[in-house]
Amino acid sequence: MLQIANLSKTYPNGVRALSDVNLDISNGMFGLLGPNGAGKSSLMRTIATLQDADSGTITFNGMDVSKNKQELRKVLGYLPQEFGVYPKVSAEEMLHYIARLKGVSNDNERKELVKALLEQVNLYNHRNKSLGGYSGGMKQRFGIAQALIGNPKLIIVDEPTAGLDPAERLRFNNLLSEIGENIIVILSTHIVEDVNELCNDMAIIAGGKVVQRGNPEELVLGLQNRIWIKKVRKEEVAFYQAEYKMVLAKLSGGMMMVYINSETDPGNGFVANKPTLEDIYFSNIS
Repeated sequence: MLQIANLSKTYPNGVRALSDVNLDISNGMFGLLGPNGAGKSSLMRTIATLQDADSGTITFNGMDVSKNKQELRKVLGYLPQEFGVYPKVSAEEMLHYIARLKGVSNDNERKELVKALLEQVNLYNHRNKSLGGYSGGMKQRFGIAQALIGNPKLIIVDEPTAGLDPAERLRFNNLLSEIGENIIVILSTHIVEDVNELCNDMAIIAGGKVVQRGNPEELVLGLQNRIWIKKVRKEEVAFYQAEYKMVLAKLSGGMMMVYINSETDPGNGFVANKPTLEDIYFSNIS
């Protein structure tokens, strides 16, 4: 169990990145959803002991993380948003190096571990290829392989599928699903679909605050019969934004599709629409 209580962080430039964040996270895939600049990376870096909070606590299985950083790092796997690699080193060589750093000193044990990890992330046939020649998706899968060294109990992945093509994104998400069956995996992302597909528990963070928390399906059910849509001209969007509780407006066939949240039929040409997690997301960050 990972418990985050009253966590706050303000950077020296005055930006308040986290404001009284409270979360309890248990085994499985946990989605942390929010726009760029919402505080997701700040929270991930704080959990990963890469920076200290100004106030609040983080405990993992009863252990105070701020007082036991090295102990947490022993059971932590981390794939940051910006994951650099040595371009001229092969994946196999790099995993051996990282495994040594994590204390796997026995040559035979390390060899078997590296082989198993490369097979798990489907990179074994590319093990001798320089990391600089890997595609974006291959680099992300290599990132998961290095994060799995040391049999971690907590894995953090920060914006892992940003920039991946659909096929690589599917491969990566399938890999995350397999990993997240028996340990805590925190998926920090701004891609609503990834959370909807992978996570049974989630939180939406905006402006450094947790603004929504729960099971994605249950959250969507809470909007049942409350989302209404209407196709309007671009110049009419401002009117509907002023008159209704607008969730979002997006371009569709040269017109704007306006989505609003209303407990009763708003009339005026609006029709009922089945709610999605995207509606939950935009309702909380707009």
